[in-house]
Amino acid sequence: MRKTLISALALAGAIVIVGSISAMSHDTRVERGRYLVTMIGCNDCHTPLKMGPKGPEPDMSRFLSGHPEQMGALPAVALRGPWLWAGAATNTAFTGPWGISYAANLTPDQNSGLGIWTEDMFVKALRTGRHMGVSREILPPMPWPAFRTATDEDLKSIYAFLRSIKPVTNHVPDVQPPAPAVAE
Repeated sequence: MRKTLISALALAGAIVIVGSISAMSHDTRVERGRYLVTMIGCNDCHTPLKMGPKGPEPDMSRFLSGHPEQMGALPAVALRGPWLWAGAATNTAFTGPWGISYAANLTPDQNSGLGIWTEDMFVKALRTGRHMGVSREILPPMPWPAFRTATDEDLKSIYAFLRSIKPVTNHVPDVQPPAPAVAE
């Protein structure tokens, strides 16, 4: 009876310890992801800018939510001379020879963000440059080629952090293909 009680207590203690290590490991991964997202500048394009008292500043109420759906799809811009690309004032939409691309909603919103993405889809997307890891190309200026060499641990940490932030419902417009060339 005593051996059974000791074994049961030891097993219960082991479960608590393993559970704590797991939770601590997840928390550590989220913190690593927060550090990486901050360091590599995801906020620079995926959080819309708004006008503040000293000029443009990130709208933290829309943290990592991508191009504001209220702006909608933007018109094509004729780029001439040294202008190879242009960006919207929110720094969330960009036009160039690839067409018009919009910064994606990276929040865990189920309908408009990464909420339905799995960790594997996220890692594959940054390794292959394909949306959800398998579909359309991820377009400029998203520097996915720089991230494809990140370790699995770092990419999984970024994913864990993105899953931990506040979901923001924000439907980003679809990519627009380049306008047909006009003869001059």
